[in-house]
Amino acid sequence: MSGKPPFYITTPIYYVNDNPHIGHAYTTLACDVLARFMRLDGHEVMFLTGTDEHGQKVEKAAEEAGIDPQSFCDKVSENFRILSKEWNFSNDDFIRTTEPRHVESAQALWRKLRDADAIYLDHYEGWYAVRDEAFYAEDELTQGSDGTKLAPTGAPVEWVKEPSYFFRLSAFQDRLLELYDSRPDFILPESRRNEVKSFVAGGLRDLSISRTSFSWGIPVPDDPDHIMYVWIDALTNYITAAGYPDENGENFKSWWPALHMMGKDILRFHAVYWPAFLMAAGIGLPKRIYAHGWWTSEGQKISKSLGNVIVPSDIVARYGLDQVRYTLMREVSFGNDGDFSHRGAVQRCNHDLANDYGNLAQRVLSMITKNCDGQVPEHGDFTAEDSALMAKAYGLLQVSRDHLDTQAFHLMLQSIWNVIGDANRYVDETAPWALKKTDPARMATVLYVLAETVRVLALLTQPVMPDSSSKILDQLAVGEGDRQFDRISADHALTSGTALPKPQGVFPRYQNDEAA
Repeated sequence: MSGKPPFYITTPIYYVNDNPHIGHAYTTLACDVLARFMRLDGHEVMFLTGTDEHGQKVEKAAEEAGIDPQSFCDKVSENFRILSKEWNFSNDDFIRTTEPRHVESAQALWRKLRDADAIYLDHYEGWYAVRDEAFYAEDELTQGSDGTKLAPTGAPVEWVKEPSYFFRLSAFQDRLLELYDSRPDFILPESRRNEVKSFVAGGLRDLSISRTSFSWGIPVPDDPDHIMYVWIDALTNYITAAGYPDENGENFKSWWPALHMMGKDILRFHAVYWPAFLMAAGIGLPKRIYAHGWWTSEGQKISKSLGNVIVPSDIVARYGLDQVRYTLMREVSFGNDGDFSHRGAVQRCNHDLANDYGNLAQRVLSMITKNCDGQVPEHGDFTAEDSALMAKAYGLLQVSRDHLDTQAFHLMLQSIWNVIGDANRYVDETAPWALKKTDPARMATVLYVLAETVRVLALLTQPVMPDSSSKILDQLAVGEGDRQFDRISADHALTSGTALPKPQGVFPRYQNDEAA
């Protein structure tokens, strides 16, 4: 054991009324990068993703497909498992809300809320959006061109009147505001925290948490005419996977609380309703709620009607998996909206990866093969210039930790690429190809410094580009047991005389001129 605290990170569980798109891939990728980083940095990690399978939308979609809801869920849920495999996600668990462990957990939480007098039975009348599985106030609605009333998300709403259990959300307004003030990093980025604070400060009404007009859901304990409102059902998944309702079990005590990652469209449910449920149940609050932005495509909103939906498997087939993983993490300031363009992807593939990183590794390893008998070179005394480059490389670990502490993936990658740029300039300035004739011992030292720098870069790029980084480490003869971040120091530097395999390029240039 490293002595470092366990780390639990979750994606939202994805609704099974549609196939995976770039938004699903992006959220899960961000979680995957963070999970991989923390594992490499010596933490025990639990990374959870899964599918949200109850609700009226699923019931309707199954009916339209001519199959029962469970069969429909089984089919669509599998698409999200396939996404995880295609994108090399390292999730430790995949939860489905139709699983017995989750039904037990959700019903246990309901009973706890009921026993705490946080739930009462009444009737509900209001505007309900089936697509969002959410109720909206009159002043939140807009009118469509055809006169239809629309939710803030653009989903059509309908007037619903039925018996409902309510959660006493209004009683938690002051406690929530106190939470946001006392823990300013509980919701990130700051712009989203301000939105949530403003919403809560505007006044909270009690929340309808059951339905009787459809049956595809978890039955309310002791009142099977009602099924649980999808958000109390869905949100509970995070503690289900941690071992709830066994709050005293080792799993729950080890893993909870979690860092929750999601798109900004579902922030309210996570940052308002979920903490209130947990407060009422006497369960510890999440570590953080992080809401990232949305993607556009070539400057346009993504929609089926425009035909510009970005299919995750398509862009991987086009550019390569690690290239896409890098592009999505580097292209956008995490938390902001981003635009996916093919021109941008080609630029990242060719400029950042092939020209900068790939070319650095390839020319250093090729020079070692040609001039040092294919072995890690012997080195002499390091100059100030040599030591400065290696110190920058070693320093990247703490820089990366600091950036990922606030989920600033793009800043971590910028910092790594700054050192890649420094290393490329060092090659040009020291000109090891010329030193072979004039000072072969100095050439060997220069090539050693560069190989050691590439080793550190390859270790640190593992969370974002695991396969490509592994290939570079293979070419440096770095063993599987020497790829953790505790090896990022001079104490674990490359050993002179180690035989290296023949180098091969890792990042090919993308050759489609039209896309470029």
